[in-house]
Amino acid sequence: MTDLFGTSSQPAVALARKWRPRGFADLKGQEHVVRALSNALTQGRLHHAYLLTGTRGVGKTTLARILAKCLNCETGVTATPCGTCSACTQIDAGRFVDLLELDAASNTGVDNMREVLDNAQYAPTVGRHKVYIIDEVHMLSKPAFNSMLKTLEEPPAHVKFILATTDPQKIPVTVLSRCLQFNLKPMTPPLVAQHLGEVLEQENVAAEPAALNLLARAAAGSMRDALSLTDQAIAYGGGRVEAEAVEAMLGTVRRDYLFDLLDALAARDADALMMQARSLAERGIAFDAALQDFGSLLAQLALALHAPAAVEAGSETERVQAAATQFDAETVQLYYQIALNGRRDLPFAPDELSGFSMTLLRMLAFTAGAAGGTPRPRAAERPAPVPRSEPVAPAARATAPAVPPPAAVQVAPPAAPVMTAREPAPVAAWDWPEIVTHLRLGGMARMLADHCELAAQTGDAVTLRVGAAHKHLLDGAYRAKLVAALHERFGATLDVRFEVGAAAEQTPQQVRTRVREARQAEAVAAIEADPFVRELVERFDGRVDPNTIQPLGEHP
Repeated sequence: MTDLFGTSSQPAVALARKWRPRGFADLKGQEHVVRALSNALTQGRLHHAYLLTGTRGVGKTTLARILAKCLNCETGVTATPCGTCSACTQIDAGRFVDLLELDAASNTGVDNMREVLDNAQYAPTVGRHKVYIIDEVHMLSKPAFNSMLKTLEEPPAHVKFILATTDPQKIPVTVLSRCLQFNLKPMTPPLVAQHLGEVLEQENVAAEPAALNLLARAAAGSMRDALSLTDQAIAYGGGRVEAEAVEAMLGTVRRDYLFDLLDALAARDADALMMQARSLAERGIAFDAALQDFGSLLAQLALALHAPAAVEAGSETERVQAAATQFDAETVQLYYQIALNGRRDLPFAPDELSGFSMTLLRMLAFTAGAAGGTPRPRAAERPAPVPRSEPVAPAARATAPAVPPPAAVQVAPPAAPVMTAREPAPVAAWDWPEIVTHLRLGGMARMLADHCELAAQTGDAVTLRVGAAHKHLLDGAYRAKLVAALHERFGATLDVRFEVGAAAEQTPQQVRTRVREARQAEAVAAIEADPFVRELVERFDGRVDPNTIQPLGEHP
């Protein structure tokens, strides 16, 4: 019996050749093409020219040979060739006289094509049809394409053309219009990993699932590349396929670090993020590839949040679903966009480590809940809002001082227990804009909080007012997230109510806007009062454009 490594009488055969599909049933991942061709063969609705397109290693030439067997099997034209007759065995061995395979990359000229077409007029020698397989057909010259047009449109009844290409855009439309075109899809990593597992089980080679996943991703959709890499991994691992050896062979790492990055982002731990970045640098991981993989993982998280049924089953499915519970949908979308922009900007960074680190810190800084771009403290570190002594009526807050008069300050009795950082803060008179900066909110729920104002507060009940222009934010899901965040901070006994009323004047958004406008006005006044600027304006009859002035510490 011959194993993978062969015997002294019969040398080993590469996995990509040994496990090449021999029939439609063996072809993986191309069910849409197999179904169309099988139905055409069964019903006798055959075309004279087929064009198979797709990236490398997805089965174009293999499919062409299977189709040649279907047309010339001694049992008749069938979608299930026997595989044992002389025609089938000779086609598998590459010795069938009526099957001509032409490599257009090395036979590009018009003379080569004329030679093929001259032989096409003769009847088959032993088979039922003469089959011409022209690989990489887009490499033919324009005169060669022109010479084959007439024959391709009206070939003899016994001739079938099967063209294959990785670049159909380079084929003239006059040729495309004369062919039935089938696009072969790249293989998905789970499908490739599954097939590699089946092959290695037949070869009696031990393999770790994590190693197969690494090989499947490295193959980039090509089953042939995956089998070739598996051959290399077997040789590298001394007859075993182990994750550690495959990592060393490919110069990559498993995706565990991606989930570590997600955990650090969920915990808002900048130190852990920077440790991960330095660790990747020490292991020589390409940061462009790391951002690409991170974006891919974020896309899976988005699917898990919006369309769980669309998540492909795999070895990481449970980890993806667990990670998805740490984030809301808006935050995942924000991280995904930042990852894409970070990858785009990586060539412009001072160095790749700095660019990667800044991308991670940007995710941290722009996550909702960070006040003024500062990372939000973790739960054990968040300070409770300073309570006011007396409630301030919403209508009077626009003119009332921020701090009540000293005579109104009430001192808590000595017997009152001291609050710890982990206990819920008391429901005293609220400074709503200050409270919002400490809530664990993101996306549309944070926007709802930013456009609310404190309308009333009595004991453990608070009423939040939303202006009519923003009442659309009172969606059940967003409102539930805001209530949950308030319960997390002040306790589950807090009764939160909402109302739609007149345009709010003390929302966090408006408070920030007024502060920003005041700072902008101060900056403009400072520039206009600067002696040097005034001299320039007077000497050159110029003017100061306020839109070009930006307060210190702010970004456009």
